[in-house]
Amino acid sequence: MSYLNDRVLDLGLNVIDTEADKIFICSAEPATYTAATSTNALGNKTFSAGAAFGSPAARSPSGRKVTSAAITDGSVTGSGTATHWAVVDSANSRLLAAYSLSASQPVTSGNPFTLPAYDIGIPAPA
Repeated sequence: MSYLNDRVLDLGLNVIDTEADKIFICSAEPATYTAATSTNALGNKTFSAGAAFGSPAARSPSGRKVTSAAITDGSVTGSGTATHWAVVDSANSRLLAAYSLSASQPVTSGNPFTLPAYDIGIPAPA
């Protein structure tokens, strides 16, 4: 396959755009909703559904992406070293995406955390 219409790529990213309502920082890469929101969770930021990410847009060098909102006031709920972020749809108990932070960060319960905006993308087929 050498072509996918932007609409095909966008429909996958629309799930993140419209259903994501929390972004967590985690002590390890979560593979399940429970791991993201409980087992590995060190903090989170709650959004209304549709507010955590922007609409799908062009990705360089190809494909489509959504970009997260930057977090300046996340709530740290556990002490440890944050190594990953996780995006969840809490209404349906779904882990939507997870990835490593650009650098691990020690965090202490009760403090705020920040996270710069980041992209989740789908490359176009080669």
